Amino acid sequence: MNNLITSAHHIPVRDAVPAVSICPVTLPMADRPHPIEMRITLPAVGDNLPIILLSHGHGPSLYIPSMHGYGPLAQFYAEQGFVVIQPTHGNSKVAGFGANAPGAPFFWRSRVEDFKHIIDHLAEIEATQPILAGRLDHDRIAAVGHSLGGHTVGMLLGTRLSDKADPAVQDVSLIEPRIKVGVLLAAPGNGGESLSAHARANYTIMNPDFSHMTTRTLVVAGDADDNPHLTTRGPAWHTDPFHCSPGSDFLLTLKGGKHGLGGIAGYDAKETDDEDPDRLAVTQRMTVAYLQSAFDEDDLVWARACDALATRGADLAHVTGK
Repeated sequence: MNNLITSAHHIPVRDAVPAVSICPVTLPMADRPHPIEMRITLPAVGDNLPIILLSHGHGPSLYIPSMHGYGPLAQFYAEQGFVVIQPTHGNSKVAGFGANAPGAPFFWRSRVEDFKHIIDHLAEIEATQPILAGRLDHDRIAAVGHSLGGHTVGMLLGTRLSDKADPAVQDVSLIEPRIKVGVLLAAPGNGGESLSAHARANYTIMNPDFSHMTTRTLVVAGDADDNPHLTTRGPAWHTDPFHCSPGSDFLLTLKGGKHGLGGIAGYDAKETDDEDPDRLAVTQRMTVAYLQSAFDEDDLVWARACDALATRGADLAHVTGK
């Protein structure tokens, strides 16, 4: 029950189930200053649960860019039947590697390796947490990332990366085939001339090649998400992963949506520049419907959600397919 939601109520979702969160869950990793710290949120009951790896962004807050953020997504996904694993990446202010550590400020390679390491050790993670033991479906793994997290997830889905400032980093592929489907939320777009002068000079790793992103993907973007410090192209920049990749089959465009996509990073948080309960609900409901149908071809919830959005929520968002 949420009295703040109006039109988005028409987008179908499953009945919510009770969910629990365990934190911190730690996983040692060689050559890392300290273990990966994670929050894991999951249904209180049930087995064979699909997994979502959720990658945080690089925002201005102290705790939201870590395992402590993105509650509106993690809790919702868990109530809809997913196990959500949120690591704290190296760029986090609260528990990251530090501003002067190699790879700063984004630690792009480390972020990708966090998820590969987590997938490698899912059985170990389950064994250390009785509430998880035997309940995770290791064959149904999705990845969801916001902003810089979208950059991370894009690489796991097949996007290749070149660093204009480092000749040794050219056409890097870190695709993770164990991830079957992904969602990119307000992810960065193309590099080169699409970047602002500041970004070209300071963020040289922002040169993705989406032509290799072959994993099935939903791209979510706001039509008011203008980031002049990163790009000269306005909100359209965030739609590049859809238009330039073979794996992305749908684009969800949020009307009036800015970088916060209605409030995915946290309720009543300064990260959210466009807090709106309906816009948040659209993001939640449409992304979970996409993932549910991706893991079950007989589940038509994505088609029903698209129909409901078109007929009852067209003022909020629209879906474009290939």
